[in-house]
Amino acid sequence: QVHLVESGGGLVQAGGSLRLSCAASGLTFNSYAMGWFRQAPGKEREFVAAINWSGTSTDYEDSVKGRFTISRDVAKNAVYLQMNSLKPEDTAVYYCAARFFHIATMDSQYPYWGQGTQVTVSS
Repeated sequence: QVHLVESGGGLVQAGGSLRLSCAASGLTFNSYAMGWFRQAPGKEREFVAAINWSGTSTDYEDSVKGRFTISRDVAKNAVYLQMNSLKPEDTAVYYCAARFFHIATMDSQYPYWGQGTQVTVSS
């Protein structure tokens, strides 16, 4: 059974920072690419960031480039999303996802998902 559990969400003011964490179990963590997606009210779930199995390659949605950083700790079976310079438009439920080896940007390409953590950015 694969489990992905997000944590670290909360309420922050615009310009502030949060670090999201995703703890994984039930999979060979160093064989999976990890991604972060988000879904705001009334909107489709969208890609945020991804990192490959070795941690040597990353990909970001354009609106978060330069503000968000994805990283992973293979020894801890964990992936992180450091979010700086947060904007109200970043408000959403953030989901951690996993797939075999390769980075992908479409949610349909990820078979494993966490339950989500709420991020709210006030203006």
